[in-house]
Amino acid sequence: PMPGLVRGVEVREGDRVPKDRVLVRLEAMKMESHFKAPAAGTVMKIGVRAGETVEAGRVLVEMEAES
Repeated sequence: PMPGLVRGVEVREGDRVPKDRVLVRLEAMKMESHFKAPAAGTVMKIGVRAGETVEAGRVLVEMEAES
């Protein structure tokens, strides 16, 4: 897998987000991908910042799902 460039982090730690909210925008091979919240919840930790190059398998955002 190709490394990607973090184009934007759209949330902050502590934010409550709905399902499908864009969390991080990542560019690889001139195509932008949006990583979305898999469920409604709270952003616990952000593991990347805009402008950073990341490899496959890197944790971008940790969330705690609403119960």
